[in-house]
Amino acid sequence: MSVLTKRTTIYMEQELHQALRMKSAETNRSISELINHMVREQLREDAEDLQAFR
Repeated sequence: MSVLTKRTTIYMEQELHQALRMKSAETNRSISELINHMVREQLREDAEDLQAFR
């Protein structure tokens, strides 16, 4: 994880949290790492989609 981090609180469905906990255990990555990766990927995809329309 990056040295420069910001603490935040999110609310999610119980099923999503359970799935993240399971994925975390399976991959030996923290829930925070998983969420950061997923958000980063989604933002990258969104940026690519926007570029396609320009």
